[in-house]
Amino acid sequence: MVHQGAVVLAIVTLLCIFINMSTTYADEQQWCVADPKASVDDLQKALNWACGVGGADCSPIQPNQPCFDPNTVADHASYAFNSYWQVNKKKGGICSFEGTAQLVSTDPSHGGCKFPFAP
Repeated sequence: MVHQGAVVLAIVTLLCIFINMSTTYADEQQWCVADPKASVDDLQKALNWACGVGGADCSPIQPNQPCFDPNTVADHASYAFNSYWQVNKKKGGICSFEGTAQLVSTDPSHGGCKFPFAP
């Protein structure tokens, strides 16, 4: 028969491991960007949703703004996806955009274009 103290110790140990893993994951900086395997058409549809119904702040990807260049659908989608996800991730928002997005741990900011990050 297993001693009750050993069972309690095992449960406490497992809980500590789980809490440590969750904290490590939560503390990791992540950004939501366009998946390089996604088609331009699919990215454009997702970009339109993010900047429209999704409510992403897409003003920095407009002409003469800091994130307009490079002027590609993938680059604009990356900014819009991340803008949406950073605001909505704690409310259950996911980085998917119909399979056209992915999470990365390297800051995609470049030059004067700063991608938002919300801890």
